[in-house]
Amino acid sequence: MAWNSSVIMQMGRFLLLVILYLPREMTSSVLTVNGKTENYILDTTPGSQVSLICAVQNHTREEELLWYREEGRVDLKSGNKINSSSVCVSSISENDNGISFTCRLGRDPSVSISVALNVIFPPLLSGNDFQTVEEGSNVKLVCSVKANPQAQMMWYKNSSLLDLEKSHHQIQQTSESFQLSITKVEKSDNGTYSCTAKSSLQTESLDFHLIVKDKTVSVPAEPIIAACVVIFLTLCFGLIARRKKIMELCMKDKDPHRETAL
Repeated sequence: MAWNSSVIMQMGRFLLLVILYLPREMTSSVLTVNGKTENYILDTTPGSQVSLICAVQNHTREEELLWYREEGRVDLKSGNKINSSSVCVSSISENDNGISFTCRLGRDPSVSISVALNVIFPPLLSGNDFQTVEEGSNVKLVCSVKANPQAQMMWYKNSSLLDLEKSHHQIQQTSESFQLSITKVEKSDNGTYSCTAKSSLQTESLDFHLIVKDKTVSVPAEPIIAACVVIFLTLCFGLIARRKKIMELCMKDKDPHRETAL
């Protein structure tokens, strides 16, 4: 009986330990950023500053945290790594749009949470605003554009919506440019073209001044070179042919005058 009591007591202690400690060991750590438990998008504007605070929830020991900007690791001070860690993103610009910051658990990188920056700004336009081309040549007006949200793009000519001619005009648009190509430029293409971007924030426009000059008549270089070669060879052959005559004249000039005997 004493042996049975001892076994029962040991089993009871074991079960008590299981009850007390097993839930703790099975509970997984959870990361939060600014109180959110899932990846999210943070709206911001150029020139602003945001703070991201990552914390470990349900941890049973001290946990080291790591921060990444895209794929690059962020340097953290020694006191800014355990159980809670923060990063400050200052002087935000348009180029930071879409950049993600990820907080990871040091011992298990698969436990992570990310924040993507959504930098909201009106359209920004740039490009070569003066171009001079010859009549009959081809020209491209490239309007570089950045905008968030995305802007609606249009081309105007002399303040009127450009009337596109299928065989004469071509428009190409990417996420960062709005291009107008004109094939075989004519005098009538001369004027001011406006690249216009319209977003929910505001409308921006950039002027491109196209100057079409008369086509210059160019003389082919090959015939001129060939003519010069022919002239040069003709002179050389002429000098060679007359070499004997020239030598006789030179010798005659060098001989003393002969006196005729009486």
